[in-house]
Amino acid sequence: QVQLVESGGGLVQAGGSLKLSCAASGRTFITYSMGWFRQAPGKEREFLGAIDWSGTSTYYADSVKGRFTISRDNAKNTVYLQMNSLKPEDTAVYYCAVRTKGVGPSRALADFASWGQGTQVTVSS
Repeated sequence: QVQLVESGGGLVQAGGSLKLSCAASGRTFITYSMGWFRQAPGKEREFLGAIDWSGTSTYYADSVKGRFTISRDNAKNTVYLQMNSLKPEDTAVYYCAVRTKGVGPSRALADFASWGQGTQVTVSS
């Protein structure tokens, strides 16, 4: 089973950037697609984007397309979320997860598992 630990969150001004990391344990990390999600207070967990096992294919939610970029370094067992042009509405706890079900692009929470503890991102106006 893969265990995940997110880091890199913090306080940033609107228009700024942050890069989140998701470190995975387990030798099978390289075989999994990975996803990033976020959850703001009082709201449901929201899909942001995902990356395939090789790092060559990504897809994103419309809300972050063009601003957020997902990448991975399988040698380091780490997935990244580069966030640019941040807005106050991007304030949330950010999570990474392992894609464990299905094939092809999916935004469904049920297709992901092994959630990390999350990292807080706060964007001030």
